[in-house]
Amino acid sequence: MNLSTIIFRSLKKNIQNYYLYVFALIFSVGLYFSFVTLQYDPSMDEAKGSVKGAAALGAASVLLIAIVAVFLLYANTIFIKRRSKEIGLFQLIGLTKGRIFKILTAENLILYFGSMIVGIAAGFAVSRLLLMILFRIIGVDEMAKLRFSPEALTQTVIVFAAIYLLIMLMNYTFIRRQSILSLFRAVSVAQQRVQKRSVWQLLLGICGIAFILLGYFVSTELFKGRFTDMLELMLAMMFILASVIIGTYLFYKGSVSVIFNAIRKSKRGFLSIGEVLSLSSIMFRMKSNALLLTVITTVSALAIGLLSLSYISYYSSEAQAKRDVPNDFAFANVEEKERFLAELDARGIAYDVIHRKPIYVEIDISSIASSDILSLQGGGGNSFISPILSEAMVEGIELEPGEALFMSYGGALQNFLSMKETGKIKFIGQNGTIPHELVGTKEQSVLYYGFGTGIPTTIVDDSVYEKLLRDLDPSIQSEIFQEYYGVDIADRSGMEEARQAFADTRPSDSSQAFSQYEIMMNGRLNMGLIMFIVAFLGLAFLITSGCILYFKQMDESEEEKPNYTILRKLGFTQGNLLRGIAFKQLFNFGIPLVVGLSHSYFAVKSGWFLFGTELAAPMLIVMVLYTALYSSFGVLSVLYYRRVIRESL
Repeated sequence: MNLSTIIFRSLKKNIQNYYLYVFALIFSVGLYFSFVTLQYDPSMDEAKGSVKGAAALGAASVLLIAIVAVFLLYANTIFIKRRSKEIGLFQLIGLTKGRIFKILTAENLILYFGSMIVGIAAGFAVSRLLLMILFRIIGVDEMAKLRFSPEALTQTVIVFAAIYLLIMLMNYTFIRRQSILSLFRAVSVAQQRVQKRSVWQLLLGICGIAFILLGYFVSTELFKGRFTDMLELMLAMMFILASVIIGTYLFYKGSVSVIFNAIRKSKRGFLSIGEVLSLSSIMFRMKSNALLLTVITTVSALAIGLLSLSYISYYSSEAQAKRDVPNDFAFANVEEKERFLAELDARGIAYDVIHRKPIYVEIDISSIASSDILSLQGGGGNSFISPILSEAMVEGIELEPGEALFMSYGGALQNFLSMKETGKIKFIGQNGTIPHELVGTKEQSVLYYGFGTGIPTTIVDDSVYEKLLRDLDPSIQSEIFQEYYGVDIADRSGMEEARQAFADTRPSDSSQAFSQYEIMMNGRLNMGLIMFIVAFLGLAFLITSGCILYFKQMDESEEEKPNYTILRKLGFTQGNLLRGIAFKQLFNFGIPLVVGLSHSYFAVKSGWFLFGTELAAPMLIVMVLYTALYSSFGVLSVLYYRRVIRESL
């Protein structure tokens, strides 16, 4: 038998174990090639001169390389160990280590580069679809064309050829270091088996849960005024990250065994076959995989969290635009406003104009704000400089002299500046202070964001407004935002033409004319591109981590095959065993998933308001999709176990 015959027979024999590895490799190559194709696509820089995504896609492609490289190297480690007995047999029949390495190299060459060719073809086929999805997300009206990029092909071949060389180096090192005896024992020592439980393990389990809960608690306090200094905030974030990661590791190292052992003890030794196959196996297997599961859980939480935050921002772009610009169009310059209105008149578009003239006054809020809040605008004490409007300028507001109302108070500001909704405040003028009673707060905006730069707008009685107007401090008055003109289009059917009129009349260098629609589209463009990139990086990690857990289950199923043979001979049916295996996979895949979802929930919950106005819907959609995709690998594992159980007799 010549060497080529051995290579092809070995490849044929092992192909059934490599099918998911081949799929993951094809998927990784296709995804990477698609990303690089988008990076070199001219439309990414030329689509209406607005989409500058090449740099972002380039950075994402680097991260994708790291994800794919780690996955392929780890998968190769699993498969080379699974074939250790085969390598040992090759040595027993007289093949040198060099010839064995040539066999594995040739076999991997066929498998790897064959999958790579298919992956490049698949990536090229879907690259236009990805571009269409991206344009749809960011709202760019541009035709997506199918282009083959030689630069993308060259970059993909170089990257995956380099990964292939690393895999071959790993195989060479493994073969050179192993003796024949160690090759036959490689699989049996790959897993940490049953160890006697101790008080130390109990303490590890308790510490794991305690560290996680402590990290969660600090995350809920992150933006509640407890940390007022930037250094304190950064240290708190680092503490949360370290606490959760260490807690996750200890959770897998000890907590799972402690919890499952308590469940087993509660059964008083009367365990069903399903509980034996699930609880007992998980108790001792998860400890040996603690580091791997910690990495998978942490990165899963990171992927879910980043995707949730980017989707929150994208999902909230319309509501955020209405907060920033309360009217369809807004102007801080009367000439630009008059030019726009003249164009609307020329086109026969009906409109309503709202005029508001804010004045800026420092307000002492020490009696309604927490004592550790400093001035948001750089001064000392609990005060801020707020734009003031009279009640006549805001429809639907009626106040008595001595009463005040905060508007535009909500979202991120409400978390950073926690105040009572009622209480005593003071207007600070040049000639003294004027005490007032705060009677409430509202989220509704009445001025463009730039007028207050996020500070609440204060509404007062007309007589108080006139009094404050006579006692202004000139040094705190705005030179740019002195008057606000809001324009609402009366007939919504003319909105598209009004937007065109706005674009035609606004000077290119204008900083005093604003469109609610443009701000919304800019938000969708920026966050849509980020969401697109994070989604595909998250999908790449989801596929690779799911495959890694699946490969681990393949290893465990082959190792436990003799146990299934004994159980089948004792009379247990395939259905009896599969029910236990299904519970086992529920724990194997469910525990990392649930812990990852929990981590991401608290991470997103602590600071979601910085990204948008909606939390529940975007985060729930992301979590449901991630759970559905992730669960598919658990189903595949059960199907593989079914085949092993069927072949155990």
